[in-house]
Amino acid sequence: MKIASVVGARPQFVKLAAIHKAAKAAGVEHIIVHTGQHYDPMLSDVFFEELGIGAPDVHLGVGSGTHGVQTGAMLAALDAVFEEHQPDWVLVYGDTNSTVAATLSAVKMHIPVAHLEAGLRSFNRRMPEEHNRVMTDHAADLLLAPTQVAVEHLANEGLAERTILVGDVMTDVLFDVRDELAGRPSALLKELDLEPGGYYVATIHRAENTDDPARLATVALALAGLDKPVVLLAHPRVVAKAAAHGVELTQGSLIAHAPLAYADLMAATLSSAGVITDSGGLQKEAFLLGVPCTTVRTETEWVETIELGWNVLANTAEEISAGVSRPRPKVTDAAPYGDGHAAERVIDALLNAAR
Repeated sequence: MKIASVVGARPQFVKLAAIHKAAKAAGVEHIIVHTGQHYDPMLSDVFFEELGIGAPDVHLGVGSGTHGVQTGAMLAALDAVFEEHQPDWVLVYGDTNSTVAATLSAVKMHIPVAHLEAGLRSFNRRMPEEHNRVMTDHAADLLLAPTQVAVEHLANEGLAERTILVGDVMTDVLFDVRDELAGRPSALLKELDLEPGGYYVATIHRAENTDDPARLATVALALAGLDKPVVLLAHPRVVAKAAAHGVELTQGSLIAHAPLAYADLMAATLSSAGVITDSGGLQKEAFLLGVPCTTVRTETEWVETIELGWNVLANTAEEISAGVSRPRPKVTDAAPYGDGHAAERVIDALLNAAR
């Protein structure tokens, strides 16, 4: 059997590492297509090297652009890729433009599509990611759900027959990296003269927080006013937006820093007092590492992190400050994201469906 994985953004590369390892172990041919949606080396190439994936088989080099331009460029290029490689399955990940473009290309060519991380819902239809994930779920042939909540969302949309609960693939990789990091301090401590537990890690990248000058200024000021240094791992797009808006990303407690490789990011998170983010992946990673998280959004797909007390939603400066200064959550042994073997279940599901 031949699987073609289509990826284009940092969280997808992390999930890809687990899938690639499981595919190799099962003797499955695995073609990797990198759309180039994230084009900065620290958000792209370094992940392939660090996570042992190797160079992608195809790199489309699409780069940035509006949603229409970016998705259209991917769609035009993927037809030829699938025609050349003739995969038995196209595996798409998450909720990006790469995901929906690959799904549209594959279904038009009558190639079966499996959606990893199916069933997540924010119920915010203003989010581009919400449109991408809903369209992908309804077009795909096999829906690989990470949580029971996601399974229930899919059932409510009439998609139960196509759904399999596999667990969260990112958990597989995180558990391996966490074990490797045992006793290893974050390089940020020495570089920025920080103490363990004496700083916060922040990532802010979503359009609703960065595209409007007033909103980005509000978020930056909120972070700058916190009680500990805040290391903002700034995506190149955010740096460009801030420069265009005249917003300082280094001010007060706020320190702008280049993005980190995956293991370095997890080490920085482990050593921190907490995470402040609008990233879906980092919310979940913080939970799995036992680090409190404050999410700068009005909703989250990872509702389990909220229900278990390890994550709070914050939209104003006051809410962000209250979130990061709240008492440490109670330790939990709940495992809503699986046991670290989700990738093996994904490959088994694809093999069984192909028979």
